[in-house]
Amino acid sequence: MAKKMDGKAGSKKKVPARAAAAKAKVSGKSEVNEVIEKIEANAPEAIPAEAVKEEAPKTETVQAAKEAAPEAEAAETAGETAPKGEAEETAGETAPEAEAEEAAGEAAPEVETAEEAVEEIDAGSRRSVAFIGSECYPFVKTGGLGDVMYALPKALVKQNCDVKVILPRYKCIPWEYQEKMVYRGSFEMDLCADGRSFYVGIMEYVWDGVVYDFIDNEEFFSNGNPYTNLIDDIPKYCYFAKAALAALNYMDWIPNIIHCHDWQAALVPVYLRTQFANTKLTTAKTILTIHNLRFQGIYDIPTVRYWSGLPDHVFNMGALKVGDRDANMLKGGLTYSNVITTVSQTYAGEIQSPYYGETLDGHLRYHSGKLRGIVNGIDYDIWDPEADAMLYANYGIADALEKKKENKRQLQEELGLVQDDHKFVIGLISRLTDQKGLDLLNAIIPQIMDEHTQIVVLGTGDRVYEDSFRYYEGAYKGNVCSNIMYDETRAHRIYAGADALLVPSQFEPCGLTQLIAMHYGTIPIVRETGGLKDTVEPYNMYSNTGNGFTFDRYDAGLLLDAINRAKTLYFVDRVYWDEMVRRDMEKDLSWENSAKQYKDLYLELTW
Repeated sequence: MAKKMDGKAGSKKKVPARAAAAKAKVSGKSEVNEVIEKIEANAPEAIPAEAVKEEAPKTETVQAAKEAAPEAEAAETAGETAPKGEAEETAGETAPEAEAEEAAGEAAPEVETAEEAVEEIDAGSRRSVAFIGSECYPFVKTGGLGDVMYALPKALVKQNCDVKVILPRYKCIPWEYQEKMVYRGSFEMDLCADGRSFYVGIMEYVWDGVVYDFIDNEEFFSNGNPYTNLIDDIPKYCYFAKAALAALNYMDWIPNIIHCHDWQAALVPVYLRTQFANTKLTTAKTILTIHNLRFQGIYDIPTVRYWSGLPDHVFNMGALKVGDRDANMLKGGLTYSNVITTVSQTYAGEIQSPYYGETLDGHLRYHSGKLRGIVNGIDYDIWDPEADAMLYANYGIADALEKKKENKRQLQEELGLVQDDHKFVIGLISRLTDQKGLDLLNAIIPQIMDEHTQIVVLGTGDRVYEDSFRYYEGAYKGNVCSNIMYDETRAHRIYAGADALLVPSQFEPCGLTQLIAMHYGTIPIVRETGGLKDTVEPYNMYSNTGNGFTFDRYDAGLLLDAINRAKTLYFVDRVYWDEMVRRDMEKDLSWENSAKQYKDLYLELTW
């Protein structure tokens, strides 16, 4: 790649306004005001933060916040669960200390409205968070990461957080967003081991209370797709990780938390603890979230060392090195981050085993003390059957049973299926790959199909599955429809018109399709793995509880059994099926609960 010739740091640094402590706006009865005045009068005088830190006892916070890069190579390969030593470069790092609680927060006035006002006064829980990742809806999205990078920051704004999202400015971002971006500045950044530097531009877009800063460089981001091949992607995301930190420094926006996502941003914690160790950013704590452990950013050490410009000592077995001569960018991020999260509690446990660990199970067991699992949610602004403009007929819990029939009839008509209210319609919205359990489904479709059943498939992927589903569409004409494409409108209509949704995954870090299905009153049939196990409670015929049908071992016969159990309840005990539909729609699957858990984690790391 050629060096960008005319990048200049021509504009002055602008310091964005920092969020001030929230001030309660109390109105109403005079007795409420009196209570507030008493609380304020009794509050102790403010003392300097340094003095508070000296007097306050240390809290037992996340073990990971105290840990640094491990020195012992042998300990990791032995699969130890807790690091025994700290890396030399971080030996001086101190454990976070607790801040003194505000007196107003300790008081418990009897007047209810006054208590609410006191809660507003306490702004000590406000945190600033920088999200760094490679994709974000609606700018660019290839999978679930794009949904999380959009929905979680928006939910955190409602949890009293200042949020900035840093993304590459890909050429494929629609012009309707690019034309609204505002230039924030530019500079030259040293990147490579030989001192080679590159232009870094910052373009800003503000939406729904979230600030999106796009890193601009045509040499790295001019390709039409965010991901091409490792030969191009390794230099691209080495540049992006360092440029994201350099941009925060340039804008003088120092967050409490830097939250990185997947291998494309995994070098951020490594850079922060090495090349940015003497900057103001070093006060920030880092979190690295694993969305899919299968993708790790592995390439030979000389290439990664050159493009990252990182010091030699990070390329050891305790950090980036894997095998004889390769560097693993995700592994380096796991080592240097303060906390590791993944997108469900079950998946957090699974990836510490050889079967799910993708060769990093020993490393993850070593760092298990800082590993957490927080399940994703869905964005109710996008996925809401009562307001979804893409549906044939909108519905809520009260009229779901009738309106879902209408959506089913019109879906059958649109797809050329036999129109029959009594058919049991099974939906499958997925990438067509082995990971999604399609080899199991492919083996049992002839046993599933009868005069009462229809199957609707939507997705693209491996040629063998695309051809297989095309064959079944011809073999069961009028009862199988294979949409070998991805169409957002059709996806929404399948969620609303299907009776059940299949997710028989071999592994599934979290999964969003089963959450959307439940919110639309469509019963999930899933394998008990990862987030599927955490979010779908198996139906119990004796207590009439649960919200879906599950199977445990990865076996085609067990998948067929789960489908047959669902069909039996649908045709024989419809009243119980209908109760499950309503139960699923009542379940809170929004991002609010997940955002609260992330906010609590941020507070735990930074008190």
